[in-house]
Amino acid sequence: MAAIGGNNPVPRWQRLSLDTTIVVLLVSGSFWLLFHYLFGAGNQEIGLPHWSESWLMRLHGLAAFVTLIAVGAFLPLHVPRGWRTRSQRGLEITMLTCLALAVISAYCLYYFAPDWIRPSLG
Repeated sequence: MAAIGGNNPVPRWQRLSLDTTIVVLLVSGSFWLLFHYLFGAGNQEIGLPHWSESWLMRLHGLAAFVTLIAVGAFLPLHVPRGWRTRSQRGLEITMLTCLALAVISAYCLYYFAPDWIRPSLG
């Protein structure tokens, strides 16, 4: 198990899993935006979803779930150890807050957004 980092090392598999899922999230979300607004429902001339939009959203959702699992792997050891070293508390608080906001907003959009507002949320 190779470790990366100085005061608070992270096993390579954890770093790789988190980095990979975040890249997949960014790429799938970016491609969804691109296809939605250039070739799909976001383009008023077309008005219909591009065939890839649903698959990109599925990939994006899967990557989000895997990201939560990868972050969960950091929580028991890496986060408390980093908190005790006080080296990057501000960054740690910011990252965990942003993740919590993303999870809460995704949950609310998926389960509580009324049908009439969903098109504008896209």
